[in-house]
This record gives sequence, C-alpha cells and structure tokens, in this order.
Amino acid sequence: MHHKFGNTKKYLLSSIFVLASAEAQQYDFSTETELHPGFVFLTDADPTIIESPRYHQSQNFLGRAVEGYTTPRIICTQEAAEQLKAAHAALNKQGYKLVVYDGYRPQRAVNEFMRWSHDEADQAAKKLYYPTVHKKDVFKLGYVAEKSGHSRGSTFDLTIIKDGEQLKPITVSYRQLLNGEKIPFLDDNTEDMGSSFDLFHEISHHDSQLVEKPYLEKRNFLRTVMKQHGFNDYKEEWWHYTLTDEPYSQTYFDFIA
Repeated sequence: MHHKFGNTKKYLLSSIFVLASAEAQQYDFSTETELHPGFVFLTDADPTIIESPRYHQSQNFLGRAVEGYTTPRIICTQEAAEQLKAAHAALNKQGYKLVVYDGYRPQRAVNEFMRWSHDEADQAAKKLYYPTVHKKDVFKLGYVAEKSGHSRGSTFDLTIIKDGEQLKPITVSYRQLLNGEKIPFLDDNTEDMGSSFDLFHEISHHDSQLVEKPYLEKRNFLRTVMKQHGFNDYKEEWWHYTLTDEPYSQTYFDFIA
C-alpha cells in the first residue's frame, strides 16, 4: 500500500497505557493497518534511498520474517525521513548511497524477539548472527531492547554502498579478527565495515578494538555524516542511528501498515 509523503490515513487507537512517572512512557497499541499520523514511508521522502528490509525477510537473527513487518517498505517519522534525506544528499556528494535495513519496528516484533530469546530449541540463525553469544543474553548485552528505540519511529539500521553499485544476494565467508577469532561475514555488496549487519559480537561495537583501521575509518565516516545531520550513534552497533530530536521520545508504537 503506497501513500504520498506526509499523507497518512486515519488511524484507530485501541488502547493507551501511560506509566505515572516523571518521564512517562506511553504505549500506543493499535491493530489498525494504516500509518499513524506523523509517520511516512521513507522512500516517499527520498526514493533514491535503497531499502533492504531484513526483518520483513528471513535474513536476520531469527532466520524468518518477523511479526508485524507486513510491508517491505521502511516506515519512520516524517522528521526522521527529512533528516535522513539530508544525510543521504551529503553522502551522494561523496559518492555513496544509503542502504536502510530497518526503521520503525512495531512493539509486537520486539515481543517476538523476547519470546525467541527464551526458546532454547530455536537456534536457526545462530551460526550467522550470534555464533559466540547465548541468545538469552542478547538483551543484557544491548543488541536487542525490550523497549526499542525503533518502536518510537525515528531510529534506523543502515549502511552505505558506492554510488552505481547494487545490492546483491548475500554471500557468506569467514574472516579472522585481530585477536585471532573467526566470525561470519555476510556480504550484500554494501561497504565493508569489518562486520556485517546484526552480528551480535564485540566486533560490531562502533569503536571495537577488534576492527582494523580501514574499517574503523569507514564507520567513522558514516558516523560523522549522520551526526552532522542530527542523528546519534549507538556504541554497541555501528549501523544503528537515532534522530536526536525525535518527536515521540517516550512513545512506543505498535501499528502495522
């Protein structure tokens, strides 16, 4: 279902639960299949951004499509889309394009992540995404959150690709780190950042000491551009960025589109 940029349809609120605290967290649980007002499809803001919606597909740490990802399009707040468009324009001038893996994440998807973490029998994607981490620890280690910034609508998982290049089917190889350890590397033809998207490992920490200098420089290049355009990085994941002035800083949404 396509919508013009900024033109969202009416949306039905089923329940809101507000915690009584100094910094109340609002949960907006909706079963309506329309965009919430203030949310847009990313490519309606900038159709030249490349989307690779990993949680709508099976190429993620669950190894299957995730609950709530009913559209292959990236969704986000209008403010986040506008700022990302500006960051993309700056990257274009330096010969790169953005590739976005994830944006808005319904709370029901986070709930599925929590159920998955307690299911010891489900190890379908361990070899490629969490080879050295016990799945029950992924929340404690900061790779997944019970209340995800993605559910507020202004967070992206992203990387860059050289202008003129296209995404390719993932190929798997193994590389040796500076400490001698080997990790899986999932190559989709995006720029090599030293580790691939969604690998739960210390190598994915933005400033990991296991990252060789050329990869660290490329990560810092992306971080510099993103910070210049109003996004904060996340130290545990080099691909994760959140709009500094996000419009819904205390609201976690669950609508689907």
